[in-house]
Amino acid sequence: MGLTLDQIITSLDWIAAREPAITRALERCGYPEPRIRTRGYRTLLRTIVGQQVSVAAASSVWGKLEAELGEEIHPAEVLARDYDTLRACGLSRQKQGYARSLCELVHAGELDLENLPEDDEEAIADLTRIKGIGRWSAEIYLLFAEGRPDIWPAGDLAVMAGIGKILGLPERPDEKATRLLAEGWRPHRGALAIFTWHCYDNPAL
Repeated sequence: MGLTLDQIITSLDWIAAREPAITRALERCGYPEPRIRTRGYRTLLRTIVGQQVSVAAASSVWGKLEAELGEEIHPAEVLARDYDTLRACGLSRQKQGYARSLCELVHAGELDLENLPEDDEEAIADLTRIKGIGRWSAEIYLLFAEGRPDIWPAGDLAVMAGIGKILGLPERPDEKATRLLAEGWRPHRGALAIFTWHCYDNPAL
């Protein structure tokens, strides 16, 4: 489960007390709504399914997988299907490789999604063992599905653009600069990330 609205408000108020630009942005845009996903294997599988396709296309593939494998889409069921069966559900060869990587790790007990390391970097390292899950996907999972309060996906284009807009920077900061900009806002950067998405294309700012 992701950060609650109360947690987001508390964290943003903490940052705003230290950064006037955040106060101004909050006055204009208001607090963002929570972004919550379910913890576990299905959320990561859905992330893989949704990579580089539209929301509608991803939903179509997911529906076909549920029809073929059952609503739980158990890892063992994915591993038991051949290439053609999964291709008929809409999974390309590359995505099948990613899905099998996830399913193999979970099915073998090598990746316990209910007990990831408490240290964020260690948890990211665990998740990125899955083929097709890079740092950004791991960070988004930890923020939305686990509600980790200090996740800061500095490589996200909207986060870079959003924080630049909030702070009134002359140009969009790159990933390194975005990471450095938020160092003083630990351990509340997760709520700030959600706020940058909220502000990114908000006409009020």
